[in-house]
Amino acid sequence: MPTTPVRPVVVGLDGGRAGLAAADWAAHEALLRGVPLRLVHAWEQLIVPYASLAGVAVPPDPKRSARLLTDARARLSRRHPGLEVITDRLPGDPATALVAAGTDGEMLVLGSRGPGRAAGFLLGSVARRVVARAEGPVVLVRAADTGKPEDDGREPVAGGSAGGDVVVGVDLDGPDDAVLAFAFEAAARRGTALRVVHGRGPADEPADGAGLAETDSVTAPLGDVLRPWQEKFPGVPVTAQAVIGQAGAHLVDASGDAALLVVGRTVRQGALGAHVGPVTDAVLRHAVPPVAVVPHP
Repeated sequence: MPTTPVRPVVVGLDGGRAGLAAADWAAHEALLRGVPLRLVHAWEQLIVPYASLAGVAVPPDPKRSARLLTDARARLSRRHPGLEVITDRLPGDPATALVAAGTDGEMLVLGSRGPGRAAGFLLGSVARRVVARAEGPVVLVRAADTGKPEDDGREPVAGGSAGGDVVVGVDLDGPDDAVLAFAFEAAARRGTALRVVHGRGPADEPADGAGLAETDSVTAPLGDVLRPWQEKFPGVPVTAQAVIGQAGAHLVDASGDAALLVVGRTVRQGALGAHVGPVTDAVLRHAVPPVAVVPHP
């Protein structure tokens, strides 16, 4: 019988601390899944119009690209013995190259490069285009804020709590199996609980009009959605948090001490091309832990 090819966890490097934090997170994820880690560096030729009337293509520095990948592989091999690490340089438009690389993997992991929580980390970046166009899960990892200068010699680590729960946002009007599967599997691999954040319907609203209710039980509509997944993953404890209003803000608040936040992205083309949606956009701007964006129909 033909065997199914092993799909690696793919991580894009850019040479920054956030990229190294993302690579470390991706290495741990690859070990949890029992698959190789593929490190990629995407670069693009630059056109310098003043070099001649026609413009001249200026090649990237191949030595820097090779050194970046070699150093990252050596670092990860030391930190994660037994991990198989593959390296690749990807020419062409970085967003297009990263999307293609992610298609061949279990997921694509990228580092956030924002200066702080208030500013967010996807505005105008390659990462935004990748998230909007990717066919598979994309995980955005930001380096933890240590309050120290970036060049203080400390090893960069991912934000969030490594031992925290997995948090997932669920839309009861259109729950998707791909999002729930990713979240339950992530919680099961980590041996942690799953917290489900979902919108409240009018019939579920409390008489006093409160906008937020946290419970250790699952309401009937949500129970119908989660039941097959709880039967498949009986070892994953599930709690629920019902919210009214800005779902993105509630997800950010709920995930402050989480190990991972999982959200969905509806795959559709808008008037201006692919987009990430308002809830996902809000989460990507402000969430502290790694954020997994799972595309679905």
